Amino acid sequence: MSKQTPFPRTFSHIGLSVPDLDAAVKFYTEVLGWYLIMEPTNIEEDNSAIGEMCTDVFGAGWGEFRIAHLSTGDRIGVEIFEFKNQENPENNFEYWKTGIFHFCVQDPDVEGLAEKIEAAGGKRRMPKPRYYYPGEKPFRMIYMEDPFGNILEIYSHSYELTYSAGAYS
Repeated sequence: MSKQTPFPRTFSHIGLSVPDLDAAVKFYTEVLGWYLIMEPTNIEEDNSAIGEMCTDVFGAGWGEFRIAHLSTGDRIGVEIFEFKNQENPENNFEYWKTGIFHFCVQDPDVEGLAEKIEAAGGKRRMPKPRYYYPGEKPFRMIYMEDPFGNILEIYSHSYELTYSAGAYS
């Protein structure tokens, strides 16, 4: 039996947890321009297909939550959850711990999007955008935080263009 090279899987979606679903939908549709594809919906722990699916994931006793589904311009899904008894961590940027610590969006106007995020209640995690290859290439980035504590990064250029240039200089 020959070993086959695996094909690169595509990214389907990411799930975010927020304390205020309506405010998050407003932020992500108005600031990042994502499409709302399923209005905020209440999901209850019951014998429905979605209720049982969530019990499989969260375990018994989760009660209920609200969820909305959005989509990015390149068709990546974003599930936004609002759980009862939601807790905001004191520091949501524990990058040294296992798990996802940020997601990244792409916009050629890094500075402009950073300003929009700040104006909508988010904050900068860096004072200004930085260049990956100063004086050589225009690739810029900045770490930000949405108004709900989720860490997002902004790239000026595609991931592939940024890293196909080789190692950091």
